Amino acid sequence: MNIGIGLLVLLAVLLLFIATRPAKFRIERSAQMSASSAAVFALLNDFHQWGKWSPWEKLDPAMKKTFSGAESGTGAEYAWTGNNKAGEGRMTMLDSKPHEQLSIKLQFLKPFPATNLTTFKLEPAPGGTTVHWIMEGQNGFAGKAFALFMNMDKMLGASFEEGLSNLSKAAQTSAS
Repeated sequence: MNIGIGLLVLLAVLLLFIATRPAKFRIERSAQMSASSAAVFALLNDFHQWGKWSPWEKLDPAMKKTFSGAESGTGAEYAWTGNNKAGEGRMTMLDSKPHEQLSIKLQFLKPFPATNLTTFKLEPAPGGTTVHWIMEGQNGFAGKAFALFMNMDKMLGASFEEGLSNLSKAAQTSAS
């Protein structure tokens, strides 16, 4: 009986600890690119171009993609349905300021529902452009629990770094 009570107390403490974890999260990575802001912006502003640089495009070569809304910029939409690695989701371009910034509503539907704000900020830099890739959102209880065991900043940050490297190469190629 004492063991059962002890386990219940431990479970209650764990649940309380998870509940008190911060809900807000922010993941950001930056890279300087030897390409103009125009070349970089063109690849970001048009969802049709994301296959050239996005680290998630390669997760499922047979992924079903749907483009709707505006051709590019504000109002453009991109939805995907893929395997277990790619999942299912939708992106909507909320704001597009040429050569400066893009804001995207990122909705994951599968495997776990979530809605986040993704922002790309472009700044002039010597010999090119510095790009900041930022994702912000709120974790529910399950997300807070998951974050106890997985470092989301490290995990997603590595994908952001890969994407920024790919973006730099694609922008340099398109500018040539």
